[in-house]
Amino acid sequence: MGNKPKVVSLFSGCGGLDLGFKKAGFEIIWANDFDKDSVETYKRNIDNRIVLGDITKISSSEIPKNADVLLGGFPCQGFSVANNKRDVKDKRNFLYKEMLRIIKDTQPKFFIAENVKGILSLGNGRVIDMIIKDFNSIGYKVEKPFVINCAYYGVPQFRERVIIMGNRINAPNTFPKITHKNGYKTPIPDFIKPQEYHKLPYVISVKDAIGHLPEPHTEEGRNIPNHIGSDKVSGKYIARKNEINQSEICDYLKMWRAKAKITTHKIDEILGYRHTAGHWFRKDISGSIPSPKDWAKLKKILGFDNKYDKLVTEVETRRIKFEQSLRVTNWDRPSDTITASVPEIHVNRKRRLTARECAILQSFPDDFVFCGSLSSQHRQIGNAVPPLIGEHLAKTIKKYVQNDNPEKNWKELKMVNTILFNGVRELSA
Repeated sequence: MGNKPKVVSLFSGCGGLDLGFKKAGFEIIWANDFDKDSVETYKRNIDNRIVLGDITKISSSEIPKNADVLLGGFPCQGFSVANNKRDVKDKRNFLYKEMLRIIKDTQPKFFIAENVKGILSLGNGRVIDMIIKDFNSIGYKVEKPFVINCAYYGVPQFRERVIIMGNRINAPNTFPKITHKNGYKTPIPDFIKPQEYHKLPYVISVKDAIGHLPEPHTEEGRNIPNHIGSDKVSGKYIARKNEINQSEICDYLKMWRAKAKITTHKIDEILGYRHTAGHWFRKDISGSIPSPKDWAKLKKILGFDNKYDKLVTEVETRRIKFEQSLRVTNWDRPSDTITASVPEIHVNRKRRLTARECAILQSFPDDFVFCGSLSSQHRQIGNAVPPLIGEHLAKTIKKYVQNDNPEKNWKELKMVNTILFNGVRELSA
């Protein structure tokens, strides 16, 4: 056990990335997370050497300094493209600074950070440039981040994530070769020969991954750990009662805005919006009709009459159709991204995906048991790095971590890595 390369893990969650490294022959010597359920899950399945606590309050002196690799999937909520309010100043965006501090103080050979794709565009690229510059400043060679699509590595999920890798031993920051091909008429990537690409198996579909599972309410299903899911597969929403001609409303509002001699920018300013008002004065595909609430506010600003008040503001309650906003999971192709919130509806439309089904789509093994409530289980699973991705990454850098002379064959390795890097980025785009 003492000969295994050693890993320290920050922001570990339930341990998806760590489990992959463990499967590849690494030893986890210290880990940390602030979520109690995630820590309990980690202890049950991976290792007891995980500390529950806020990393900002943990001194570097408490963390082992003999790790070969440091892992850190620092929180991504502030970076996510799904977060419409993401901001360069979001405090969660700067938790990578804690990772930076600990890397600087403990000096692992390699580090690997994972995040959502949205980090690349945050601040028009300023955030990712800042992160790379900061890691370079403490002596770690970090190149461009790597966009990885998990489906091409055997995970039954089209999940794109950014991998940031760096090392201080002058080794190449290599990334794993794809193991699966996409059968959906995508071009063959440049970095792999056509004859090699065609030999690869196809990406794994949801049906292939979870189609064998019994229903959770059956006797057999009840014996499967975490095979529980919500039966809430319907919902209601508020909609306008009347059919409205958007162009007609647009002309009406433009007329009154001209009378009021006010710009859309000023309207946004008054209402506290950024770019909303402009859509109310457009007839193209981006045009929209104000909500009843916004209509009332707009009426005070523009002073228009009551002509369309009833038409615009009358609403009714309707049932949500599956195809509208309650997504049904794909069956004959990899899943869309498994999220940390309410999962998609099972193809049978009788229930949502169970925690176990989501875990399988994240490549967790069947004997990996999650602790906590159902919502906590889904959060842990959705926030995790697929263990299979961790295993691929671990195997790729293991030879450099264990090599006493990592510069050997450097030029050749750098050339191979450059071709691979550019090709996979193109494939993942």
